[in-house]
Amino acid sequence: MTPSQRLDATFAALADPTRRAILARLATGEASVAELAEPFAMSQPAISKHLKVLERAGLISRGQDAQRRPRRIEGEPMAQAVAWLEDYRAIWETNYQRLDDLLAELQATKN
Repeated sequence: MTPSQRLDATFAALADPTRRAILARLATGEASVAELAEPFAMSQPAISKHLKVLERAGLISRGQDAQRRPRRIEGEPMAQAVAWLEDYRAIWETNYQRLDDLLAELQATKN
């Protein structure tokens, strides 16, 4: 998977509120599919589909603990998405600073 494809998969996975809620739950620790399905009014197969999307994006992984296969959050794809967004935040911050400077200059010439 190329970095661009990984970013696409990450943002596609994050676009769904159920998947974001699952990630928020996994941020507190590993959980089984049943534990992850508990707060949602949807079937376990529906939760499993969401988990597959998160796994394909690399946002979660599946462990093995005897009979359990707990899911855990993986940080690297999220860190790559944050880095990508940070580049644009820096550009916008520079643009806003230039606008502030221009407005201050116009205000000074007006007075």
